[in-house]
Order: sequence, then structure tokens, then C-alpha cells
Amino acid sequence: MGYFTKDKIEQLSVHATPFYYYDLEVLNKTLLSINAAVKNKPFVVHYAIKANANKPILEQIKAQGFGIDCVSGNEIKRAIELGFSSSKIAFAGVGKTDEEINYGLDQDIFTFNVESLAELKIIDELATKKGKIVGIAIRLNPNVNAKTHHYITTGLEENKFGINTWELPEFFELFKTLQHIKLKGIHFHIGSQINDLTVFKSLCNRVNDFQQQFRERGIILDHINVGGGLGVNYESPDEETIPDFGAFFKVFDDFLELEPNQEVHFELGRSVVAQCGSLISRVLYIKEGIKTNFAILDAGMTELIRPALYQSYHKVENISQLGQPNNKKYDVVGPICESSDCFGKAIDLPETKRGDLMAIRSAGAYGEVMSSSYNLRDKAKSIYK
Repeated sequence: MGYFTKDKIEQLSVHATPFYYYDLEVLNKTLLSINAAVKNKPFVVHYAIKANANKPILEQIKAQGFGIDCVSGNEIKRAIELGFSSSKIAFAGVGKTDEEINYGLDQDIFTFNVESLAELKIIDELATKKGKIVGIAIRLNPNVNAKTHHYITTGLEENKFGINTWELPEFFELFKTLQHIKLKGIHFHIGSQINDLTVFKSLCNRVNDFQQQFRERGIILDHINVGGGLGVNYESPDEETIPDFGAFFKVFDDFLELEPNQEVHFELGRSVVAQCGSLISRVLYIKEGIKTNFAILDAGMTELIRPALYQSYHKVENISQLGQPNNKKYDVVGPICESSDCFGKAIDLPETKRGDLMAIRSAGAYGEVMSSSYNLRDKAKSIYK
């Protein structure tokens, strides 16, 4: 039996569509799985709040003791407002404004993950004005191919993120002159939706090389931040609702060469929340053609932009026709005035009709947070189980 039972479908059918449906029990099991996998290891997990910033989800994540990875000042504010300790907040991002940096300084956050030498100078200047010593981790570009979509690859020399290898000598010289900077760690993030674990082994090898360069200069780091990027199973969410966190963390346990008492920090987002959420929509119209049948939904790229932006796959299910054979093909599209507003082409579905409920799976990450009001659309509500 699939995730959507008849009872669950009846409960969902009373709500106006489209809406995001979140299963907090799935989220909790995911969080427990992560904590079990890092138990008795020097591993610290920060949740990447950019994946989903909803209050009930963040409260559950906080209850399990996770830190937060932020990429904007407002994300820091959301975390602080919901009671996350500032000592567990890391602030990344290539374009931090002075206002955002000052807010992070005022909150005494754990680290600024610094992405350029220019940014490092500004943070030192602002910290000097406040008379504070600020903790930083330098984000280094390891030039590791994440083997994922090029829009979500972040660790190659052609990407905008991080300090490149040839800039390290300049960094070491600059670092000697900065009086209000405390170097706590080095930071890496090579991309998202990575399913080939050998990519993370390659990252470990590069981390070891970089750490040796710091060690040779007498710099012993408190922590190594290896980012996130672990993918989820979009094709078969019911078969792999919880990613294999044990195998993921084992790669770093086996291949990172750590100093005594050194921690490894992770920034997991998609793998934490993707499978706990679905986008629920209704069929507005069936438009039959000679070559293509269209199922036109009341949800569109304004509610889930990933298929339009990345050509990404999300499983689409007609949950009103539970148990019926998949005997027709449909292009499942939304109502937005853009040809890219399409959730999938030639999808095998049961005979589908107006009013049927459709579930677009694995939408808990980068669904609601990337939604927009394009075409002056109303914001879809959230329903929690």
C-alpha cells in the first residue's frame, strides 16, 4: 500500500487546494535516524533552513538538538525567534550585507562561513567597530564534481562560491593582519541532490589536503564543515522515505583525517524535510489531444518551481483513483501563463477527471520556501498531520 490511504485522502479532500501537506511523523523519524547515525561520533548537524522554514517543522528540528545553517539575515532572525541557540548558528552565503553581518555579530552566532577575501576584510572591519572577536570558517572551493544538476553544483572552480586554491597564500597573509577574527574552521559545500557517495569520499580527500596546508602553518582548526548535499529518492519516495544516513556519515567517519577533539559539522536540508511534504492539488480540466493529453491542475510553478527551474522529477499521483490501473499518459501542467509550468510529461496515470486530487511528492524541501505570487496567485496554505 502506498503512503496515501483512503482514510488519509478523505481527510485531505475537505481542504481547498492547492496546499502543502506535511507529515510531522515522517519528519520525526528522519530526525531520529540522523541522530542515531551520528551518535558517539564527533559530528554536529546544522539544519539548512533554506530548505523549509515553517515554524512546526523548525520546532521539531530544534527539539532534536540540531543547529541551523543560514544564508540570510532573516533566516538567522527566524532561528533566533524560534529559540535556536545562537551558538549553533552558522551563516553562509556569498553576498552578506553589512546589515546582516552586524545582526549576526550582535547575536554572537557560532560562525560566519566566509566566501571571499573581500568579505573577510568587511567582517573584520565591522567586528572592530563593535569591539568583538568574531568566529569564522573559511569556505574553500575543493573543485570536486558533485555529479548533479549544474544549477545546484557549487564546488567547482567555475562556481561563484568559496575561495579558490590559488587564493590561499593571500588568505594566510591577510589573516595575520586581522585582529578581530578567530579562525574556527574550514567550510565546504559541493552541491545538492548527490546520490553517488563516492563524491563525498573525493571531498574527504580534498579536505585532508587542505587541512594539511593549515597544519603546516601551525593552524589547528576546531572543526571541519563539510556542508550537506545528500540526495533523496524522488522516483520512489515510499520505498526510501528516509535516506541512508548511516552510509552517508560512514564515508566521513572512514575517510576524514581529524585532529584530536576536532568536530565535523554538516548542513543537511533536503534530506531532512523533502519526504515529509507533498503538494496537493485538484484537476481543473482534462484537455485531450491527438498526441498529448493534458491534466491541468490548480497548482503550478508558483507552488513548486523545481520542475520548471531544474527540470527536476517529482512523482505525481492521482490519489482519487487509488488502486486503478495506470492506463493513460498525461502531461501534468499548472495554470500559470508559462510553457515551463509543467510537473511532468507523459506520466502514466489512471483515467483522470476534473476534481481528482493529485499529490506531487517529495515537496517538503524547496517547495513552499521558493513559492511566489506570480500572476498574483494566492499563497497556498500548509496542513500538518
